[in-house]
Amino acid sequence: MAGSKLGWTVMRGLCTFAAVAVTKKAVDTGWRWVTGSEPPTDPEDPDLTWQEAVTWALASGVGIAVARLFATRQAAQMWRKWTGELPPGMRPPPST
Repeated sequence: MAGSKLGWTVMRGLCTFAAVAVTKKAVDTGWRWVTGSEPPTDPEDPDLTWQEAVTWALASGVGIAVARLFATRQAAQMWRKWTGELPPGMRPPPST
């Protein structure tokens, strides 16, 4: 059980890392395409307008959250395909 938990943690982490990296590039590219300017590097910068800061926070936050969800779901599907079971902790164990 401990080995499968570690394996699942590593697999989920790698999938999430890859998805977040791709999503960050996509959000940055989308920002450039829509606004014509570079994405904010520091949304807390007081020289940035509130509208830009909030829009950036929403775009990047939603993008990363959806990427993590997608990555975890894909990793769980691969895990089930390889092991025949859902990943550890995906569903609570049946009560006895």
